[in-house]
Amino acid sequence: EAYTVFADLFDPIIEDYHKGFGRNDKHPPKNWGDVSIFGNLDPAGEYVVSTRVRCGRSLEGYPFNPCLTEEQYKEMEQKVSSTLSGLEGELKGTFYPLTGMSKEVQ
Repeated sequence: EAYTVFADLFDPIIEDYHKGFGRNDKHPPKNWGDVSIFGNLDPAGEYVVSTRVRCGRSLEGYPFNPCLTEEQYKEMEQKVSSTLSGLEGELKGTFYPLTGMSKEVQ
């Protein structure tokens, strides 16, 4: 609601930040082409040490982060961690929650 109420203030700032991408502009449809042509970008494992996935958006059915209750946050964390733990092969990794990591892991 704040974006609507304060549109006269926010819109010029947001448009400037996004370099002319205005309120009524739309993102073009995503088209990355045939991603299978890339294959394994580091088959010998010489360059890629690790990757990081950052979830910066909300999950369907949940509000954005500032409006989450502690219970909703825990539900979301459980859904994400259980989904990621089901990955196999080269996609398999380790899920680290925001809290509870040792300094060594951080």
